Amino acid sequence: LNISDPSFRSNESSWMAFGSFNVRHKTHIRLQFLPRSPDGILFYTAQHLSPRSGDFLSIGLVHGFVQLRYNLGDMTVALQTAKEVDRSGRTWHLVEAGRSGNQGYLALDGVSATRLTSVGMTALDTKTPFFVGGVPNLNDVNAMAVEDEPMGFDGCVREVVVNDFEFELTAKGAEDGSNVDDCDGTICGYKTCENGGNCSVVSANTISCTCPSLWAGTSCEISLFCLNHQCDGDSLCMPDPASASYSCACPLGRAGVHCEHRITLSTANFTGNSYVKYRDPLYLKRDLRVTSISLNFTTSETEGLILWMGRAENEDNDYLAIGVSNGHLKIVVNLGERMALPFIFHNTSLCCNRWHFVSIHHNQTVVMVQHNGERILFEDLDPQKRYVALNYGGICYFGGFELPRKVKNVTDGLFTQGLVGQIKGIFLFKDSRQVQFSNNAEGYNILSGNEG
Repeated sequence: LNISDPSFRSNESSWMAFGSFNVRHKTHIRLQFLPRSPDGILFYTAQHLSPRSGDFLSIGLVHGFVQLRYNLGDMTVALQTAKEVDRSGRTWHLVEAGRSGNQGYLALDGVSATRLTSVGMTALDTKTPFFVGGVPNLNDVNAMAVEDEPMGFDGCVREVVVNDFEFELTAKGAEDGSNVDDCDGTICGYKTCENGGNCSVVSANTISCTCPSLWAGTSCEISLFCLNHQCDGDSLCMPDPASASYSCACPLGRAGVHCEHRITLSTANFTGNSYVKYRDPLYLKRDLRVTSISLNFTTSETEGLILWMGRAENEDNDYLAIGVSNGHLKIVVNLGERMALPFIFHNTSLCCNRWHFVSIHHNQTVVMVQHNGERILFEDLDPQKRYVALNYGGICYFGGFELPRKVKNVTDGLFTQGLVGQIKGIFLFKDSRQVQFSNNAEGYNILSGNEG
């Protein structure tokens, strides 16, 4: 059985489970479904899979309406859509639901239910997998997570995205499951053909994609503007429909309209749509209780991310960040549990493409910051010393993040855009040699500051 868009049956124990990750402070869910009955669990996660589940978050159908329910440890919050779904089995619906802290929201097909803010606890502690379509034993669902008796979903699901992470809705992509069929019984799925292409079955194991205008390729993955592009090497073709053309995103060490020139990067020039991801080769030998980093930078904008030292994969990753906020230096250090508040130094003016030198030294919970040789911060972030190490995973981002990732989203609004400026003279810990972007690094759209 090939499962591309899973189909669930409410009269059986029909469900899929996916590996969970931390959604403690924010939970944003996007889910497309085709219902065949008025009740059923679409999505469920909890602190424990038992009637006494502790915290939970549930999205389900109740008498044809979509409900979001969650409990952060003190009370159950419930939101319901004003419109019923089409239960004929012919209409796909989109639900967007979730919460940030204790503020919940729910929307069906773009029509929002009232946002609701409750007082009290703000963290959602979950340890179960993320369940789609139901759970292994409906008796293990918290009674407050549903309005009536818990029921499995009857219908199909073709998209589930949690905090920008999209689930692979296949037998291979799921961690576990039971009694799941394929929605149309073919190998065609919602994402088989990209960019709105139509999938048709040619034979048992072969499909064909009919692509919309401006797209080509076996799965409609190539923009027509990039069909005969001249981007050199490992550069990326970036289609630009507005100008009916394209541009080339150049990898590190390359520049030019088609990335045809090789450049040196002793000084790296960032354009606002640039990034370098550097992997520290000495990470496993570092003492993470004591961290030092220093660098020189310029900026021509009043906002911008200079450095994000950390994996930047989810909200609980440790990090040390340097950036520009409203024309001033901004430093954020998180050693665990999002303990740190941002420090904005209003006596620093970072304008006019002048060079600035910043160094940060972290020793357990004490952080010291120097700007142009002057100490501007000496702070103990946590005198109780609950978290003392910067577990940055050996990853340092400079100037921004990978091209599809928005700085504002990844940093949860701490910084709003990538750096427009230059960086040079980077030193990690007490290394005698400065960081070289030619080694252990990847990135795009970095120009040479040496060339003005």
